[in-house]
Amino acid sequence: MTKRFAPKTSGTEPSPSDLRFGLRFISGKYQGGEYPLGEGQEIVIGRSSELDMVLVEEMVSRKHARIALAEGVITIEDLGSTNGTFVNGEKVERGTLKEGDRVLVGTNILKVMAISHDGDQQLDLKAVAAGRVTARQKMSRVGDEPPRMSGSLEEIPLPDLLQLFGTSKKNGVLVLQTDALEGRIYLTEGRVRFAIIEGMDAIPPLKAVYRMLDWHQGQFALDPPDSRKFENPVDASAQEILMEGIRQQDEFNALRDRLPASDASLRLNLPLEPKLRELSPVQLDVLQAVLNSPSVDVVFDSVPSTDLETGQAILFLVQRGYLVASD
Repeated sequence: MTKRFAPKTSGTEPSPSDLRFGLRFISGKYQGGEYPLGEGQEIVIGRSSELDMVLVEEMVSRKHARIALAEGVITIEDLGSTNGTFVNGEKVERGTLKEGDRVLVGTNILKVMAISHDGDQQLDLKAVAAGRVTARQKMSRVGDEPPRMSGSLEEIPLPDLLQLFGTSKKNGVLVLQTDALEGRIYLTEGRVRFAIIEGMDAIPPLKAVYRMLDWHQGQFALDPPDSRKFENPVDASAQEILMEGIRQQDEFNALRDRLPASDASLRLNLPLEPKLRELSPVQLDVLQAVLNSPSVDVVFDSVPSTDLETGQAILFLVQRGYLVASD
């Protein structure tokens, strides 16, 4: 299968001789390292020590992939690797790359960067210090330590990670850490089978994943698989998670401004005139949670319904006169 990832265009295009690109490791053992890619240059990636970019790990084939720059166009080709080469979550045999594309080889994610002609020398020097040389030196220090895919959520947002791991059928525990929260998503063959946010064990797994989709800053790491059995596990593809999760995010953001503040308290509007029998199960759950919760944000954490369903229920209960909010 051939994929095309067309180069980015703009009003004034530089000539091929002015173009300069680099490959930055944004995940994996060599995170932070950079490798220059000049006009007419070809990089062969794999485990073999004879190659241009040596990645010594089990999931990388001896000759895994080839990336080349000719006449301003970057091409990528999988060299019959066992585990495949992925671009932006799609498995490819050959295609073209543009600035910002992410290439997965083994547990390493490389990002294509475009730089100006003035930056050539700086990138070359940085690449020699932090790219190819560092990669080989690090391997000699860590020995046989299993590779651990890790990186920044600013560089690779969770939707991209789920799509990438889903397509490549990864097994493991995706650990996400922000300044205040830690979440875990358990993957089997790239499918989500459970998820949890630390300290919020009562939140159902899908609700936890949908919340984590809104985490845009922090770190991630793919830990080894965890074979434990969970109560009420799920079995959802990355595509299913993303389609539903992003839909819910969009709808929740549309009603967010109409909701009481997260630190506001809710109480019954007594005497209660609207009929309780007219409420849905979700609305009744929210009403009961209000009686036991000091603030709106605690209500969201207390009910099994998703944040969108909970927000819709709170809005309905306030508008119909069941609840009133106070600061």
